[in-house]
Amino acid sequence: MTTVLLADDQPMQRFGFRMLLESQDDMTVVGEAANGIEAVHLVARHHPDVVLMDIRMPGLDGIEATRRIIASGARTRVLIVTTFDLDEYAYDGLRAGASGFLVKDALPEELLAGIRAVAAGDAVVAPTLTRRLLDAYVHHLPVVPGARPTSDPRITALTEREREILTVIGQGWSNTEIAARLHLAESTVKTHVTRILAKTGARDRVQAVILAYDTRLVTPM
Repeated sequence: MTTVLLADDQPMQRFGFRMLLESQDDMTVVGEAANGIEAVHLVARHHPDVVLMDIRMPGLDGIEATRRIIASGARTRVLIVTTFDLDEYAYDGLRAGASGFLVKDALPEELLAGIRAVAAGDAVVAPTLTRRLLDAYVHHLPVVPGARPTSDPRITALTEREREILTVIGQGWSNTEIAARLHLAESTVKTHVTRILAKTGARDRVQAVILAYDTRLVTPM
């Protein structure tokens, strides 16, 4: 059973999410928060598998709430649900530790699949939102002349093949694409990705993308 916490300042939105989630045999809603402060407190109390987190909420917004939840060491994963397909604040969720992003007009099956994926430890992003968020994110990175990825201990810990795979993860390749283009079995790619996450301390694939940009393995086009 996947436990979910709803964090949204609109009661009708929370009601709609609850109705959808509780229609599933493998999901249950353990609480509702109307703002970020409540979300942080309820995560500490209920330890949900996933938080559906709105961004713009009164008091403490969803980005800061996500940051506090991740910093607490909670096993809870955060799936940010945005109102628009390009939210000026959404890219901050990447650094805050969110495991994915979806837009509120996503199809019910997309939302349910996203929750299941995040609960299983995968990252999930709305395809149109991902590219835009990453573009917004990388343009906020500081320019560091002469910065070399090899100087970062998270990168030096990787084998040459792992570093290659992290680079193409940062470029947006899926496991299937990596397997086909690098002539590897997909099971081998999955093993490499697991090791990369373990060695670098990245929580999931989204955080691996951030690492690739932060360490300049991948640079903005």
